[in-house]
Amino acid sequence: MKQRLSDILSRDFGVDEEELAEARQMRAEQNIPLSEILLKKKIISENQLMKAYASLYDLPFWPKLPLENLDTEFARKVPIQFLKKYAMVPIRQAGGESGEGSDGRIVIAVNDPSAFQQLDDLVRILNIHDFELVVSTRDAIYSLINLAYDSSRDTAEQLVADMADNGGNIISEIEETADLLDDTSDAPIIKLVNHVISQSVKIGASDIHIEPEQYSFKIRYRVDGILYDLLTPPKWMQPSLVSRIKVMAKMNIAEKRLPQDGRFEVKIGNQNIDIRVSSIPIQYGERVVMRLLNKSGSLFQLSELGLAPEKLEQIKQLISYSHGIILVTGPTGSGKTTTLYAILSSINSPDVNIITIEDPVEYQLKGVNQIQVNPKIELTFARGLRSIVRQDPDVILIGEMRDLETSEIGVQSALTGHLVFSTLHTNDSASAITRLVDLGIEPFLISSSVIAVIAQRLVRVLCPECREPYIPDAAALERLGIDPETARHSVIYRAIGCSRCFHSGYRGRVGIYEILELKSSLQNLVLKTYDSHRIKNEAVRLGMTTLYQDGLAKVLKGVTTIEEVLRVTQA
Repeated sequence: MKQRLSDILSRDFGVDEEELAEARQMRAEQNIPLSEILLKKKIISENQLMKAYASLYDLPFWPKLPLENLDTEFARKVPIQFLKKYAMVPIRQAGGESGEGSDGRIVIAVNDPSAFQQLDDLVRILNIHDFELVVSTRDAIYSLINLAYDSSRDTAEQLVADMADNGGNIISEIEETADLLDDTSDAPIIKLVNHVISQSVKIGASDIHIEPEQYSFKIRYRVDGILYDLLTPPKWMQPSLVSRIKVMAKMNIAEKRLPQDGRFEVKIGNQNIDIRVSSIPIQYGERVVMRLLNKSGSLFQLSELGLAPEKLEQIKQLISYSHGIILVTGPTGSGKTTTLYAILSSINSPDVNIITIEDPVEYQLKGVNQIQVNPKIELTFARGLRSIVRQDPDVILIGEMRDLETSEIGVQSALTGHLVFSTLHTNDSASAITRLVDLGIEPFLISSSVIAVIAQRLVRVLCPECREPYIPDAAALERLGIDPETARHSVIYRAIGCSRCFHSGYRGRVGIYEILELKSSLQNLVLKTYDSHRIKNEAVRLGMTTLYQDGLAKVLKGVTTIEEVLRVTQA
């Protein structure tokens, strides 16, 4: 007797008949496949569905697809839209060898093995006679598709070389297409800009820098907080490249003497990227920085930020207060906004009125009222805040306390029964008190309104593929403040570098934190002095873990390296 998908899901994954009956009714009413309904309702995971398909059709399930040594010839014959729409991709590694277990044949990975017609069309287009069918997840298939279509295009170096051979300046004011991978424009400048952006997104860069020099210019990108060189094209390309970016960002290409700001959005594969552009005139031309914000990525939860369990509980306790100010401090790019959004997500509920004023609004939070600062129409932090407090908010997020007026309104809001979150650019938690006094806030107002200051940094996470354990010598351990006995019971790693981490030794970042909670003794101290060293020493005496100590704890857990902690804490 032939198995049914529902029978396998019920038998192997415990999906009960009531859930299946409800899904079947929705299928009849909405004409949606049963599998799609089950995934949407989170009754099963995609991995479970793939295993069920593998059992139903007697096919192998590949949760990961081979991404190295790929033959991308199919990318020149099959439209990317076709493969993405039907979630299927042919795999043949360069050199004639297919994926694992394929004995030299071509492998076709599909997300839905019942799409027979589309599979036949793909086989006919590629003129394939012998192949092996496997099932895989949609994300794995999309990743391979994007990699293949990206790799099949000319490299940035080749584009620059071709343009250098042809010479001349090429400026094209063409609107951006929906997907950069679909853009088939032949204009070399457009191809180069698209390639630089797509490559930067692919490796997870946060910024792209275009830096003019006297006889050349550099294109660099920032990955995990570190700048790397990408290209050094000829000087004559600089005006064309900058003009193309300014056209995309709706900036004035004729104005080269004044700083400008703009933004645009692009789609790269299944990722929506918001790009903020800033240009300033320097001695040798216009310097441009593009900040990349991946809006497709889901927001972090508090538990995903890298907080130690005791610090996580401490923050949960702090954000449960009904009024007061909680400040998050750190330099630009230290993850302050990510932390604040994670906090807002954790307290966001229908019975809480949350209003934010930000510059800019980086992510849209469902159920949260977000205001974008706009100096052109005189909508400043202070003016927006004065209106916010008349909107009966429970929680207020101020993007940054950057002047006296904004800070005063924030303090008054906290004293009149609102929970206020904001950021400051200071080196540690205690310095936030000094900064508020410098802005003009009276110490007695600070001690009665501020309930906590969270200082943070981002450290790079060791690549799990190539990290190497080692034992630092006793002198180094003593200098770093690591107890030799503790070190003996832990494994300390160092960064090595491999192809998977672009030979940096690191992949991704995680936060280290310092939480200064203004309890009674610290409140009394703030009334007497705003010396950050005295405040910090008292907080440490009361049990505060410093940024450096939190970083060392992550070193001893094998998360990061000693060098990385020293780099970001400057200990």
